[in-house]
Amino acid sequence: MAPTPNSSQCEVVLVGCGCPLRGMGWYHAVQLLGNECPSAKLCYVVEPWFMGPGSKGPGGPEFSEFQKKSEAEHGVEFFTALSDLPPVATGCNRLALISGRTADNPKFLSEAIKANCSAIYLEKPGAPTVAELQSMKDEAAKAGVDVLMGYNKNVCKFVRKAREFAATKEGSHVTFVSNNTYENTPESLGECFERNSEGMLKNMAIHELALLVSFYDVTVENIETVKADKEFSSCQTLKGPSSKEFTDFDKIKFTITTKSGKAVSVQADRCGGDTSFAKVEVDGEEVFRHSMPDEEDKANVEVLKEKYPGAMPYFFSQDPDYIIVKERVANKCANDANPEGIATIEIAVETLRVAEYLTPLLKEQLLA
Repeated sequence: MAPTPNSSQCEVVLVGCGCPLRGMGWYHAVQLLGNECPSAKLCYVVEPWFMGPGSKGPGGPEFSEFQKKSEAEHGVEFFTALSDLPPVATGCNRLALISGRTADNPKFLSEAIKANCSAIYLEKPGAPTVAELQSMKDEAAKAGVDVLMGYNKNVCKFVRKAREFAATKEGSHVTFVSNNTYENTPESLGECFERNSEGMLKNMAIHELALLVSFYDVTVENIETVKADKEFSSCQTLKGPSSKEFTDFDKIKFTITTKSGKAVSVQADRCGGDTSFAKVEVDGEEVFRHSMPDEEDKANVEVLKEKYPGAMPYFFSQDPDYIIVKERVANKCANDANPEGIATIEIAVETLRVAEYLTPLLKEQLLA
């Protein structure tokens, strides 16, 4: 029998656990099982791939081991489909945390609504295309279901501190920098390009675009100019594991100026390391920088490395922010609390619109 939430908790259905140590869904599960989010109780996991066709393939045995441990130690129940879930517990609200492949999200959202979820936490970018995400937004609104997004950088410390500092400096310019730890080889980047085939701006850099939409008045209609930094940026065509070719940015830097007079820059590098940061410049000189992880976070990172050896490094540096977003969404679902700073699906739609607008524009500038 599944765990029973207390009166101030919602029951959580994790949809798309993924492979232990690698899948974002797995890390969500780890945090929930560790009681890191007081308003949430993980009751169910829905994992169609590793409990189905992927059970014997790479990651399958590791998932099976995680499943057995979670069932034995926490009573979590595992299913292959949302339609197999039992009824919602009396007096409780159900939250679906959808963390599967982006292409599966539209289907999962529909099924979560049918499974009587009263709120949905949707991992970025939400859907492969603007049209699909808009349709999901409309479907949820019709059903009266809240959809909030896993854009954790909207609530993270380095973004807040940079924005606060910039607000005190006349004529300041903010650059949000996102780095990842892929090896700078055709094999590593080719695998990355194929697995994240929606492209960098819809995947790795989508968090930064959500910041621009949330805080800098960036919409497709309000963009005045977009300028790529050709010296920094790189766009490659590489073969993935399937031998198909994929064209994407391995690193990109650009500046957007809006019609309302705001300017902001984004820099993303798949092979740039495990530190992301925001910097503030005045007259071209850097006057402020705050990094993630900072000194306070680095101690936590070391603890988590010991606890989960071999896990994706970015889990650890963003660990506190993942907790904040989940807790605020769960508290909204369970107790109707205000989910301060959490991106809505409306923001996600505009963010995806901006990503689709920028991608061909930037590729054209770089390949010109």
